Amino acid sequence: MEGLGLCVITLLISSAFQNGHPVRVTVRETSVQVLRGDSVLLPCSFVTMATLSRLNIIWTVTPLSEPSSPSQVIVYDRGQVIESPSLIGRVSFRSVPLSADIVLNSTRLSDAGTYRCVVNNPPEPGVPGIGELSLTILAPPSSPLCLWDGRADEGGSISLSCSVEEGVPVPELRWDKLEPDQISLPVNKEGSLKGTVRILNISAQNSGLYRCTVSNPLGTEACSVALSVYSTSHGAAGILQAVSLTLCMALVLLALLALVLWFHRSGHDRKWREEGEEEECYNEIRYTPELLRKSFV
Repeated sequence: MEGLGLCVITLLISSAFQNGHPVRVTVRETSVQVLRGDSVLLPCSFVTMATLSRLNIIWTVTPLSEPSSPSQVIVYDRGQVIESPSLIGRVSFRSVPLSADIVLNSTRLSDAGTYRCVVNNPPEPGVPGIGELSLTILAPPSSPLCLWDGRADEGGSISLSCSVEEGVPVPELRWDKLEPDQISLPVNKEGSLKGTVRILNISAQNSGLYRCTVSNPLGTEACSVALSVYSTSHGAAGILQAVSLTLCMALVLLALLALVLWFHRSGHDRKWREEGEEEECYNEIRYTPELLRKSFV
């Protein structure tokens, strides 16, 4: 009986290997996070009944930025490893063919996405084993850019805008007026990385320093804008004063010019009269009768 039982077990095991079972793939973590620039392990293990001589492993990624464009990451095919040209030197298998785990080095924000591990081991029947996990690359917010637009005179309106290029998790954005007292301002979100503040009918009280702060658990950055509101009444008075001063200076210059011309003309007339008197006296002396008699003696 013992011999018969052993024979039955042997036949069952032999039948299992001959018929085969689909490759079973297990992903130990379905969500993985890593700080940008660090290395990360993407786990994928499998169980197969066949030998590993024809083992095929394919890793692909669907980037968050391009959800409709999956791309190949790395492939193991019958003992050969093929890396994606864009990832050469940054991706590798950890312990192939015993495991399908891969390591991704020097991670970038563009590496974030959904990774798929596909394992096929002929002559195992059925569809290949598939496992999926999501990779999130964490990063502090970048330095924000602060701008303002509009009319900075009384009664006008302005917009304060603050934008940041990156940050994971998405940074929280806030605007504050710092002077003379700190006041939090309502922010209108434009997407996840930009916020604006609209100020209508501004006055001199709106002048001051405004600061935008962006923050997430990994860091905080800020930028600021100095706003000076100009009074239109003061501006008109200043213009009128400048025009009046210009007119006064022009009148003074005209008066000085007239005085110079008058002095010049007076001097010229006096000199002309003196020359005329001298010539008249000379003529009178030259033609006196006495002189004429002496000239004939």
